[in-house]
Amino acid sequence: MALDFPLSQLVQKIQNSDLNPTALVNLVYDQIEKFDQELNVYRSLVPREISLKRAEQISQKVSNGERVGKLAGLPVAIKNNLSIADPSLTTGCSSKILEGYHSPYDATVVEALKEEDALVIGTTNMDEFAMGSSNENSAFGPTLNPWNPSRVPGGSSGGSAVAVATGMAVAALGSDTGGSVRQPASFCGITGFKPTYGALSRYGLVAYGSSLDQVGCLTRTAEDSAYLFEAIQAVDTKDSTSLANKLESYEEQIDLSSLKFCLPNEYLDSKIVSADVLEATTYLADWLAQQGATVEKKYLGFLECLIPAYYVISFAEASSNLGRFDGIRYGLRRGSGSLDELYKTTRESGFGTEVKRRIMLGTFVLSAGYYDAYYGKANQIRAFIEKKIHSLLTEFDFLIGPVSPGVPFKFGEKKDDPLSMYLEDVYSVLANFTRCPAISIPAGMSKEELPIGFQLMSKPMEDYRLLKVSEAIQAKTDFHTRRPPQWPF
Repeated sequence: MALDFPLSQLVQKIQNSDLNPTALVNLVYDQIEKFDQELNVYRSLVPREISLKRAEQISQKVSNGERVGKLAGLPVAIKNNLSIADPSLTTGCSSKILEGYHSPYDATVVEALKEEDALVIGTTNMDEFAMGSSNENSAFGPTLNPWNPSRVPGGSSGGSAVAVATGMAVAALGSDTGGSVRQPASFCGITGFKPTYGALSRYGLVAYGSSLDQVGCLTRTAEDSAYLFEAIQAVDTKDSTSLANKLESYEEQIDLSSLKFCLPNEYLDSKIVSADVLEATTYLADWLAQQGATVEKKYLGFLECLIPAYYVISFAEASSNLGRFDGIRYGLRRGSGSLDELYKTTRESGFGTEVKRRIMLGTFVLSAGYYDAYYGKANQIRAFIEKKIHSLLTEFDFLIGPVSPGVPFKFGEKKDDPLSMYLEDVYSVLANFTRCPAISIPAGMSKEELPIGFQLMSKPMEDYRLLKVSEAIQAKTDFHTRRPPQWPF
């Protein structure tokens, strides 16, 4: 089955004419026709005949002996908040306020996909404006978890995660503000990689929290994430937060026995983490120790400050970034009276409940008299935590632990309890807060046969080393080989 091969091997087969990209496209579209209506994965989709025509062009280039890109012929999905100039595709952020919006330009990462001859086949469902941990906040209905349709797929990149998990794409891009690539990867049994802040361009990514947002990769394995990341990584002068230099690949042989891992004691608190997740985390930590690695438990002492500070900052940045959606420049327009009425009516009609909540709270913490007490204090806490974590990662090679405190939860279980939903990010926001790369890899199944993820985090700029270690773990374990019922065996 073609979908079982690593991305690099699929491309090699296409380059050697051992696999026609049209066959791969048909396989992916067959999956979409079977399961998309049930699982609600895609917000917009390139028609099959157009994708087949583009695949045939790749095939023709191969036949003519022309150079093809590193992603030649691979059907890739992108999250609905990445700009793409394609008449078939929208950049709507799963929001009514941008329903039907077509971008006039490509995001830099989308441009890179096209330059490497990937076939961008569609945009995937998400929590509206990337605000959520369950995909329930999409204005167009939630995406369902392929392992159990009564459970959430995670968010906000839930659509991208499900596309990869079910073979509706061979890889996908998402965005990660506080875990929005890693948590759905964990919930869907695949690999989710968030790079160092600035390693992938944010140009063309619709902003939620600008100092936290990062484009990330959703793939079946760490090897595939490394391959995709390498193909689209570049310095981007259009993005002021882009790294000054492209990251160097890591060529050294990985010896797990030479590595030192830190497992925070706070991550093992049974009051927060479920029994299934605790068992899976402990198992992999013990497994690393059995490979000869040093695994040390350490009390960090500041993680209780993390979630409050993170949400103050992310809400404040959301309040600022979403001010542009006003019914005047683009998107939905409601009201015909005064300018005030236009703003109010458009935003009332266009934004969902969670987006309104975050805008209002963000506006409050930025308001006169509260700025220093909330936003200013949160940034001080962030600087303190960042310094502590960077220091910790000079003592240890990696910080490890769960991705989420629980397994995929039922739809509606946390929707009316915002605080409970926000605590889903308790283990994942640290990487965004400190600008570190982090990855979620499959770590087993719960007693209810629901996927569980395991997280590794390293110091900034060590993305390829993090990926190599994750590859080394997956080379000796089989958690990543398990597939949901929709997989085309």
